[in-house]
Amino acid sequence: MPREDVARLFRAAQADVGLREHLSTAPNVETFIQMAEKLGYQFTEEEWREMTRFSVEEFKSDISEIPGI
Repeated sequence: MPREDVARLFRAAQADVGLREHLSTAPNVETFIQMAEKLGYQFTEEEWREMTRFSVEEFKSDISEIPGI
């Protein structure tokens, strides 16, 4: 289910500018994952990286710059 949650979060962020902007305020991946969890998405940092091929160090950019969002 975590892989599906990452994909669902991507789709939701594409459709909802407010959600995308909210998630973009996360200062780091840990906070991003906590924010996603509060919204009902369950995945770990490892699952996030596996699905997005996005390293923790690259997270300094806005979520809107992540491919697929």
